[in-house]
Amino acid sequence: MVEVHPRSVTFTPPPNARYLVGDFTDWSRRPIPIEAPLTLEFPPAAYLEYAFLDQNRRPFPDPDNPHLAQNPWWTYPRAIEMPGFHYDPPPLPPTPVEVQRHRLESKAFGKTRRYYVYQPSRPAQTTLYIHDGVAYFRTAKFAEIAEALSQRNELRPVRMVFVEPDNRREEYWFSLRYEAYLLDEVLPEVERNYGPTPERGLWGASLGGLVSLWMAWRHPSLFQAVGTQSACLTASPTGGDSFQDPEWLTEQYAASARLPLRLYCETGQIEWLLAPNRRFAAVLADKGYPHAYTERPSGHNWMTWRQGLVPGLRFLFGER
Repeated sequence: MVEVHPRSVTFTPPPNARYLVGDFTDWSRRPIPIEAPLTLEFPPAAYLEYAFLDQNRRPFPDPDNPHLAQNPWWTYPRAIEMPGFHYDPPPLPPTPVEVQRHRLESKAFGKTRRYYVYQPSRPAQTTLYIHDGVAYFRTAKFAEIAEALSQRNELRPVRMVFVEPDNRREEYWFSLRYEAYLLDEVLPEVERNYGPTPERGLWGASLGGLVSLWMAWRHPSLFQAVGTQSACLTASPTGGDSFQDPEWLTEQYAASARLPLRLYCETGQIEWLLAPNRRFAAVLADKGYPHAYTERPSGHNWMTWRQGLVPGLRFLFGER
C-alpha cells in the first residue's frame, strides 16, 4: 500500500515483502530493506515505478496498487503519480500507421534478423534508425507520433527503421558485430528498398542511447542527428558494469574535435544515470554542439521516454 503526499510517498509493505525497489534504488541494485511503513521524498510532480522483493529477492507487485507501469518487459512494477504530475498525450494521426516487416539473413550474426520500416505519407527527408525498435513502435507509438507531427507540418517527414536486438546488452555494448550488421546490412538494404534520404539519424534509450552515441561518434559522415533517452553512459569497452564503469564515451566526445552532429538528450531525475547524462550534456555545451538537454521528474522507464518523443523529434527534425 502507498500513501502519496505532496513531496513524499509512504510505502507500507505487504506481509511477504522484505525489500522495496524502483528506479530510485536502481531496481535490484540497491534494494531498501522494509519491515514497516517507510517514507521517501521525491522531486515535485514526480512519476514513480516500484515493486517489492520477497525473502528470496524475487520481485512482485504491490497487491494494493492496481496502477500498472508502462513497462513492455516486466509485469510487476506499479506506478505512482505524485501531485502536480502531468502527462500530455502526444498527437496521433486519424488512422494507425503501418510498418513493413523485413527479415534479413545476417552475415554478421549468421542467422535471420528482423527489422521494421515506417514510410511517412510525404517523401522522407530523414531516415532514423531506432534501437529497441519493437518497444518504440508498439509501446511508445513513435511512428504514429512522427506521422501526426508531419501532417501538422511541424516535422520534416521522417522514415523510421525499428531495429530489434536479440541480446541488447551484448549488441549495444560497443559491439563491432552489431555495428557491421546495422551499417553493412540493414542500412544498405533499407536504402535499396526505399531510397536514400538527405540525412540519417540514430535514436535509443538506455543502452540503445549508448550505442547511438557511439556509432555517431565513430561514423559522423553517416549520421547527422542523435536522440538519446537515459543513455547508459556508465560503460566502457573493456568493462561490463553499467553502474560503475567509467564514462568512457563522454571522455571520447570531450577529447575529439566537434563533430557535425546535433543531439537531443534527456534523462530522469530518479535514476542512476542522471549525473552521467548531466556531465555528457556539459561536454556538448563546452564543445559548442547544437543540442537540447532535458530532465524529467521520473525514472528509467517508458513514461519518462514517451514524454520526450515529441520535443525530441521537433528539435532534431522540426520544420525550419
